[in-house]
Amino acid sequence: MLKAVDKCPGLYCGRTLLENASLSECGACARGFRVNVNNVCTPCESDLSEHDWLYLGFMAILPLIIHWFCIDLNAQQRRFSRGELILHASACVEVLLSGFLTILFTDPLWELRINSCGVRKLSDWYTLFHNPTPNYDTTLYCTQEAVYPLQTMIFVFYLFCVTFMMIIRPALNVKFLPFRGKMAVYYALYIFPILSLLHAVAGGLIYYSFPYLSIVISVVSNALHFSIKLD
Repeated sequence: MLKAVDKCPGLYCGRTLLENASLSECGACARGFRVNVNNVCTPCESDLSEHDWLYLGFMAILPLIIHWFCIDLNAQQRRFSRGELILHASACVEVLLSGFLTILFTDPLWELRINSCGVRKLSDWYTLFHNPTPNYDTTLYCTQEAVYPLQTMIFVFYLFCVTFMMIIRPALNVKFLPFRGKMAVYYALYIFPILSLLHAVAGGLIYYSFPYLSIVISVVSNALHFSIKLD
C-alpha cells in the first residue's frame, strides 16, 4: 500500500513508482502512463472509445483522399483510364497496409487492439502549455502524451504511408501513367509534412471537430472530382 502523498502542482505532473516501492518527485509521466487522482503515474490500459476509432479512421482517410485527388489532377483525363484506376487502388492498399502496421506496432505489440489513456478534455492534447511554476519560481516540466497513443500513432502512420508509397507507386507510375504519375508522388512528399505539422499543432481541435470537417471535405472533394472528370 502506498501512503498518501502530497499533491503535485499542475494538471499533468505525477510521481513515478520506483523499484524500491517508493515514489519519485513530481514530474512528467513516462510514455504510456498518466497521472491518476492520487498523483501517481499509472499505465494506460483502457480501450479506445468509439470516438477515438472514428477519429483515427478520419485521419487515415484524409491522406487517401489527397492521394486520389493528386492522381486525378495529374492524370489530366476527362474519363477514368485503367491505369488511373490501378493507381487509385495502389493508394488505397498503401493506406490500408500503413494503418494495419500502425496498429500492430502500437502497445500492445503485435495485437489488433490498442491500450489508451483516453481523452478527457482539450488541454490533454496540449500539455506543453500546462507546465506549472510553483511559487512563481522554477517551471516544473510535465509535458507528456496525455492522450497516448493518439498523437504518436498518426506520425507513425504517416511514416508508413510515405514508405509504402515510395516502394509501390514508382513502378506503377512508370507502367500506367509514365509522364504525369510521378507528380502525384512529389505532391504527397510535400503534403505529408504539412499534415504532420497540422496534426502536431491542431490535433486536439481536429479530434473534437472531425465530424464536421468530414462533411466539408466530402462536399469539397466531390465538387473537385466532378470538375475534373466528365464521367
